[in-house]
Amino acid sequence: MKFVVSSSALLKHLSTINGVIASNPIVPILENFLFQLNKGNLTVTASDMQTVMITEFDVDSRDSGSFAVPARLLLDTLRSLPEQPVQINVDEETFGTELVTANGRYKLAGENPMDFPRVPQVNRNFSIEMDSDTLGSAIANTIFATSTDDLRPAMTGVFVQASDVATTFVATDGHRLIRYRREDVKSPNNTSMILPRKALNLLKSSLPGEVMPVKAEFSSSNAFFSFGNIKMICRLIDERFPDYENVIPQNNPNKLKIERTELLSTLKRISIYSNKTTHQIRLKISANELVISAEDLDYSNEATEKLACEYDGDEIEIGFNAKFLIEMLNNLSVKNISLEMSQPNRAGLIIPVEKTDNEDTLMLVMPVMLNTYA
Repeated sequence: MKFVVSSSALLKHLSTINGVIASNPIVPILENFLFQLNKGNLTVTASDMQTVMITEFDVDSRDSGSFAVPARLLLDTLRSLPEQPVQINVDEETFGTELVTANGRYKLAGENPMDFPRVPQVNRNFSIEMDSDTLGSAIANTIFATSTDDLRPAMTGVFVQASDVATTFVATDGHRLIRYRREDVKSPNNTSMILPRKALNLLKSSLPGEVMPVKAEFSSSNAFFSFGNIKMICRLIDERFPDYENVIPQNNPNKLKIERTELLSTLKRISIYSNKTTHQIRLKISANELVISAEDLDYSNEATEKLACEYDGDEIEIGFNAKFLIEMLNNLSVKNISLEMSQPNRAGLIIPVEKTDNEDTLMLVMPVMLNTYA
């Protein structure tokens, strides 16, 4: 069995799905790509048992068959080759694989494709269609707030709630919560699921530069995404997501309006002087003035900056984790934001002042206790 393919085209397709392959997989066969050749069509699969990515493209061949090859060895070889046609010969008995270039031969020990896990079938209960830009935005706006605590598996993914009005994406790690809603993505079925962080990161990095439709189909246990020549299947997190609506404070009379980039720059400077463990900063807000300060008592370091702002409410002094605020503001692209608060010991809300069409973002951040009111 043999086929001819451009080295750079093969590298591009394999690099797209390579992120699935774990550095220390459960079974050794998962260190391999599964190649399935059907005359001029080549399908390549990578899996870690939880997530499967598949790419499909045309090659020059009249043969059919399948084989598995070590992913890292093949990728390292292709990365070092200049752009040229590569002929790949496969021994159908031993699965030994040979790459033949203009002036070289490279032999890889292949594996039996029968050992490769079967791709899960998705009993498609319902589907949603959206464009790749919308999906990319939804992932980028939420994934940074997912938890890394495996003892709370529900919070290690992004909660997706689809309805006939909008689709809502929610992520929380217990210290902050992001609710990102798209009114242009709807489903006739009211349903919800939790998508794992690794699968979403892979999906985000493989989305194309140009806008194209993405079809997302779901069953009770798996999600199936397809766009262009890429398919991805991932296992859903089978846990109960926290009741996030109850966490969002409804009555926040103290409202601060400020330019996002100005606040972000100040936070980055002031946070240098905060305690390296707590990252605690202090916001003292009075009529049209915001004073941001931080101190690290261990090293006697401290910093203070004043900013002009629009403020409607009572004078308030509240503490936050600077790292969380910086990350949240970095993930917004609006000019002005509103910080809405009720009490120094209650969560604060960051809401974009300028609303984008079909897009609604709400960010919640828990305060840290300051010794002035502890």
